[in-house]
Amino acid sequence: MTGVPQWLVWARRLASLAQNGLHFTENQFDRERYEELRDIAAEMLSAGSDAPMEKVLDLLGRGYGYDTPKIDVRGAVFRDDTILLVREAQDGKWAMPGGYVDVGLTPSAAVEKEVREESGLIVRAERLVGWTDRDLRGEIPAYVYHIHKLYFICTELGGDLHARHETTDAAFHPLDNLPPLSEGRTLPWQIELIAARRQPLAAEPFFD
Repeated sequence: MTGVPQWLVWARRLASLAQNGLHFTENQFDRERYEELRDIAAEMLSAGSDAPMEKVLDLLGRGYGYDTPKIDVRGAVFRDDTILLVREAQDGKWAMPGGYVDVGLTPSAAVEKEVREESGLIVRAERLVGWTDRDLRGEIPAYVYHIHKLYFICTELGGDLHARHETTDAAFHPLDNLPPLSEGRTLPWQIELIAARRQPLAAEPFFD
């Protein structure tokens, strides 16, 4: 439990859905619907605080307050000396399953959700083994957003392996024979550092 009132949790989620929709949609009718959702979220936030509606709309238009990095989570699932990778529909290359953390989810819940949605496997996030600044690691292509990446080792609980949503395939690959990687999402050095930390006391988390 947190001290955040439930109405604020709902308003944040609604505003986040609206913002994501406005960012990705190319359909004018959908844009109008997302703008209406944003306005409803703004009304909720204004009614629940002493902030005037115009100020709330201005904050929602720029994001919440002070801009901070986006959080990208990646889940590492191992079977012996193989690692789970998914083939990205966008570029046809492979990556550890993951994506941005949705508003309202913890990082561990987000990575479990991403692994399930992209590979079909049900997992539990066991350990955070790394946290890096994407800009400092020279990853390409460069993104307009400043992104921090969190890497979790996950334990497989069930499910069945198949591609879903933004992926076209999901499979376990030998650590010493990786397929072409989607470099904006996963790089060989990341897999190497994570694999070296499979044992609980093997090494400290890597960072920056």
